[in-house]
Amino acid sequence: MVSEAPDTVIELKNVAKVFGSTTAVRDLSFCVPKGTAFGLIGPNGAGKTTTLKMMMGILPCTNGRMNILGLDVSSHPQTIKQRLGYVPEQNFIHRWMRVGEAINFCRSFYPTWNEPLCGEMLKRFDLGGGKKVRHLSKGMLAKLSLVLALAHDPEVLILDEPMGGLDPIAREEFLEGVMANLADQHRTVVFSSHLLGDVQRMVQTVGIIDRGELLTLSSMDNLLKETKRIRGVLRDGCQPKQPPAHTIWQRVQGREWLVTVGNFTSDLPLQLKSTNPVQDVEVIDLTLEDIFKDYIKGRRVQR
Repeated sequence: MVSEAPDTVIELKNVAKVFGSTTAVRDLSFCVPKGTAFGLIGPNGAGKTTTLKMMMGILPCTNGRMNILGLDVSSHPQTIKQRLGYVPEQNFIHRWMRVGEAINFCRSFYPTWNEPLCGEMLKRFDLGGGKKVRHLSKGMLAKLSLVLALAHDPEVLILDEPMGGLDPIAREEFLEGVMANLADQHRTVVFSSHLLGDVQRMVQTVGIIDRGELLTLSSMDNLLKETKRIRGVLRDGCQPKQPPAHTIWQRVQGREWLVTVGNFTSDLPLQLKSTNPVQDVEVIDLTLEDIFKDYIKGRRVQR
């Protein structure tokens, strides 16, 4: 768990969201320190978007407590919205507007609107004010959403699958726009995406969620350092006897035994050989995408 610190900007404690007989989010707790980027990842239907909408005050919590910038979200939803920037997966910009009209419309809601920053980002993304929103490509529309989310100088930026369907160039330009602005302003970011290479590149802390429950929460560095896959070659006719502690996922196929573990230590391969009929052992480094898949596959087997 990431412990609460004095500079905590986002704090969730035992948050739940129930729709009728369906529990979308269950007992979710984590903290995000000021000036950091937090990644919330999970398969479709895991509860990511529901969680982000509760942070924005768009949906109320069923149970638990959610504080952002020192304020209870359920008690101060409008105040918090003024201090947050939000890029949802489904764009909300009216298609009949021109870019300049969309800017003027959003500007009217925010007394903190930063005109120089807005102009700089429009120029960076080659977004002329006279362009019709309905004529923008998906990539340009995502960039306009980012401009609208950042131009009022929010203290927290929430990105919910902002790059779905974008080509690699548009994705790169979008991410560069995010990171350039964050580096200058020291904003806090919550980033949800299925593009896990981008998440790994961007965030300092990551939480993996599935079926509304948090499976793991760690700094990115520690997650990559402490989660490893071990490949063992079993002796003929033998099966594993004792999987290691903190096993996340395992598979036996013929004589090959693959096991992904958390809290990896350098002496674990020798321990594995001493407690199992294993001839050879190889340790394999993993990407965030590998780790994510193994957590989800391991959970599916448990159920």
